[in-house]
Amino acid sequence: MFTGIISQQATFRGYRQGRKEMLVEAPGLAAKLAAGESVAVNGVCLSLLPPDREGLRFNLSRETLEKTTLGALKPGDRLNLELPLTLASPLSGHLVSGHVDAVGKVLKVSSRPPGKRITLSFPPALRPYFIPKGSVAVDGVSLTVAALGPASFEVELIPLSLEGSNLGRLRGGARVNLECDMIGKYVYNRLSQGRKTG
Repeated sequence: MFTGIISQQATFRGYRQGRKEMLVEAPGLAAKLAAGESVAVNGVCLSLLPPDREGLRFNLSRETLEKTTLGALKPGDRLNLELPLTLASPLSGHLVSGHVDAVGKVLKVSSRPPGKRITLSFPPALRPYFIPKGSVAVDGVSLTVAALGPASFEVELIPLSLEGSNLGRLRGGARVNLECDMIGKYVYNRLSQGRKTG
């Protein structure tokens, strides 16, 4: 479980074993982690493999490659990393599982000093899980929905988000991992099931 508050940024170094494994450079982080621990990488919950002198290693399943952006990275790409939530951690963002709902696309990036406003598309099937002023995770970053359409939404990026994550590098056409609010999904699912059986 995560909160969408990025711990640090890392650098993608490359794939191994035909994209079944990825190598990430994250100085200083390896000493804080043990093999098998979970780390959110661009919003995707991955399990850490045994230490490697070249960096952090993670397995990539077929599901991850097909349903997230992690199968289309290029060496040098910046990645958002978040360590898992503990019972002693403050919940500064919102509850994030690291299970990506869909890949979205950046439609527009507008300058809104001192920050930016970004418009992103999402598959229309996800529309029930979005609400104005609700939460969404974009590449693992907890953000607030500032405006909402049938298949797109807008978010405001403050300087802290731009500097502390890779979102400041986004340009039109970029693909991002989206995770809708977990509580909203459970509530919608429960109400939907009630309508079907009532």
